[in-house]
Amino acid sequence: MNKIVGYARVSSREQNLARQLEALSKYVAPDMIVTDKASGKDFNRPGYQSLKIGIGKLCEGDTLYVKSLDRFGRNKEEAKKELQYFASVGVRVKVIDIPSTMVDVAQGQEWIVEMINNILIEVLTSIAENERVTIRQRQAEGIAAMPVNADGKKVSAKTGKATGRPSVPFPDNWGVIYTEWKKGDITAVAAMRELNLSRCTFYRLVKRYEADS
Repeated sequence: MNKIVGYARVSSREQNLARQLEALSKYVAPDMIVTDKASGKDFNRPGYQSLKIGIGKLCEGDTLYVKSLDRFGRNKEEAKKELQYFASVGVRVKVIDIPSTMVDVAQGQEWIVEMINNILIEVLTSIAENERVTIRQRQAEGIAAMPVNADGKKVSAKTGKATGRPSVPFPDNWGVIYTEWKKGDITAVAAMRELNLSRCTFYRLVKRYEADS
């Protein structure tokens, strides 16, 4: 007999599963609802893993209900892989908050289940890509809005500290070697060797030194 199982998750022990359990109880028997109180960043959760391993493993023809995609998992790329896994073993995933996944399918119309699973995977892919674009845009806007300190570095409004790599200090003999190099008495390669600096660091210090001069 095919199993109908529900899955509910909250991120911490302080959070309440009641709302998810109430929604799932309309479709799933109470003793067939699996729960986790764990982060959604990955799928290494005891309750969830019981759906894939051991006596509670879901098999072809079984159905898994979840309240929403973020209860399934917050990492959209990982969630997509998990949905692909269930599709590959013939398990139907129904997301209560996505009506198109809740459609009942008559026997002999299994192709509709495959189509719905593919739609769900595409929805996740689209969400994941939109989130990546939004995150990159917000990061860029945040960096652009940061104030700049005297060294030309962006300063975090939250910590008051400069972002990026820490500034390399000038070597003790910087002034002497820099002057010799600028006068043409030594080459840049010789100056780097005397200062024990890489090419990139040497010219970065030159730029900073001349900007402050």
